[in-house]
Amino acid sequence: MRSGTRFRLGLTHVTAHDSEWTVEAVKQVAYHVIVARDLFEPDNTQLLDGCPDAPIRPGERRLVVIDAGVDRLHGDRIRQWFARNGIRVDILSMRADESVKEWASVETVVDAMNAFGIDRRREPVVAIGGGVLLDVVGLAASLYRRGTPYVRVPTTLVGLVDAGVGVKTGVNYGKGKNRLGTYAPAVATFLDRRFLATVPARHLSNGMAEVLKMALVRSSELFDLLDSYGPALIADRFQGSTPELDNAARLVMAEAIHLMLEELQPNLWETCLERCVDYGHTFSPTLEMEALPTLLHGEAVGIDMALTTVIGHLRGDITPAERDRILSVMRRLDLPIWTEVLARPGLLDSALEDTIRHRDGRQRLPLPVGIGGHRFVDDVTADEIARALRHLAMAAGADTGVPIGAGVAK
Repeated sequence: MRSGTRFRLGLTHVTAHDSEWTVEAVKQVAYHVIVARDLFEPDNTQLLDGCPDAPIRPGERRLVVIDAGVDRLHGDRIRQWFARNGIRVDILSMRADESVKEWASVETVVDAMNAFGIDRRREPVVAIGGGVLLDVVGLAASLYRRGTPYVRVPTTLVGLVDAGVGVKTGVNYGKGKNRLGTYAPAVATFLDRRFLATVPARHLSNGMAEVLKMALVRSSELFDLLDSYGPALIADRFQGSTPELDNAARLVMAEAIHLMLEELQPNLWETCLERCVDYGHTFSPTLEMEALPTLLHGEAVGIDMALTTVIGHLRGDITPAERDRILSVMRRLDLPIWTEVLARPGLLDSALEDTIRHRDGRQRLPLPVGIGGHRFVDDVTADEIARALRHLAMAAGADTGVPIGAGVAK
């Protein structure tokens, strides 16, 4: 073989240099995010034919993995829907929350896939549940026979606007949030607001944190919608009990999802580590793991956003009025802006160090600029974090009774 010879095979390149070959290949990735309504009503066929890349036909079979809590509330009608449409199913009902988001849960799904004897090309696993379950099933599917297709049906607001629309999977390891994971898009995700009718208000507030994240760094219009309708949407559980609330629910979800996908699409594999969708996720992974089971994921993200809002204000990027409005909306969405964990000396410094390792040796910390804008910084200091904590403690003290600056490094 001649040295330096280059061969082109479709989109694949092979270059030979004596006894060394370099292979370059491109893999096309496409997945579908589909808005659904009453997905498991008897006559609804959207899950059968709504996605051309993952059809289900009568006589076929599927492994369905469902959150145990969702199973208690919706399991009967889900089973009836599959039976009515002639689909044979094996159902794995499993607990799925942050305290069991671990490798053992992945093994449980893999065992079920093995026992089912899944055909890795023609029988996508169907995952029905919140963000934790979707992450666990996605990771198991990505590993089983080096990649088995799966379909997601998120049942929580976090699942609908965040965990269900990206390509990342993951479980916690030790004190590390999502330390084990892969990039593995589902073939399709079906978004059905009906599931939110049975979601507790706290968990809806939890999901609102991920919507607020996109508003603060990308869209003042979305922020205005949350300011005007956020508490009412939570009380209505996004069900659209009036035409006005139905329109608001559709607008909030569509805008949050669109902005998220707009940010993810050019950078699915995170080649660029400056990602505005990481806003609220600098300190929150450590906070969440340290506070388990006290804080939900979105609540930890909210506290991170409250802290970085204050940092942005102290840097002159956010006016006092904007800061107060942001913290007011967080309170009205029932998101905490303080936790006792923040008072542990050195915790946030360690959190930032861990994030730096995750972001290839730099902070790449997204900070809000006004409401709806952002910039990335690499120069946040321990003194600056301590100062912001003191200001946040003062803002939170009237609501929480936390002594101003208690336990915070001076």
